[in-house]
Amino acid sequence: MKPDGHPITPAGFAALRARYDHLLGTERPAIVEIVSWAAGNGDRSENGDYLYGRKRMREIDRELAFLARRMKAARVVDPMRQEDRSRVLFGATVEIADEDDARRVLTLVGDDEQDASKGLIGWSAPIAKALRGARVGDLRVVRLPSGEKEWEIMSISYPDAAG
Repeated sequence: MKPDGHPITPAGFAALRARYDHLLGTERPAIVEIVSWAAGNGDRSENGDYLYGRKRMREIDRELAFLARRMKAARVVDPMRQEDRSRVLFGATVEIADEDDARRVLTLVGDDEQDASKGLIGWSAPIAKALRGARVGDLRVVRLPSGEKEWEIMSISYPDAAG
């Protein structure tokens, strides 16, 4: 991990925080209540509510620990504040075209907020690494499992502060 942390957008960080708060403030207390109630019902070895509750509590605790580590390592980068809007940097929305002029629109976001179905590509994904620093008109080669593919940068945009 770099000392400057994992980049993440303000919205991505808010989503991590919301998930953490929901688990800690809502889900975990509800499971604790079920486990306490089930423990009072006698034989724990055959009590499904108790066994499931303990298992779910361990899952929640693991996820809480994971989210806490991710938030601690995160570096919030606001794409609206990007000064150099002529290059592909964190938070850029990029339109790319391949040799057949098939076009895709991608937004480079933190790894914790990637969602390929929405065109959100994690910062450390191969295509994001290949596009970093590119300008409109540049050609970039991306190494994919199926082989190399060349993309041309058609446009670069960032969200506006006045929005």
